[in-house]
Amino acid sequence: MSDSNTDVKDRIEQQIADNPVILYMKGTPQLPMCGFSMRTVEALKQCNKEFAYVNIIADPAIRETLPAVSDWPTFPQLYVKGELVGGCDIAMQLSESGELKKMIDEAAPEA
Repeated sequence: MSDSNTDVKDRIEQQIADNPVILYMKGTPQLPMCGFSMRTVEALKQCNKEFAYVNIIADPAIRETLPAVSDWPTFPQLYVKGELVGGCDIAMQLSESGELKKMIDEAAPEA
């Protein structure tokens, strides 16, 4: 079991490293499966930059492993430049203050 956990952790770390902005969410940006994921996607879309996402409902191994990796118990989880920003509440606060757009612009200037 620990081998598969290590593989999943490696996959998560690779996803976070490969994508300047990545959202672990329930559902997809086109079809969010919970209100928190939907609100976080809306905040990200307002930044007008591409962002990667992982549908944790379609990938139960990531859903089970990510909270231990991130030390964050809930979803969605937003990462910018390899760092956990937080969940919906934090993303919404950053969006309202204009900080989220600055962070995303710095993380993904070429997008």
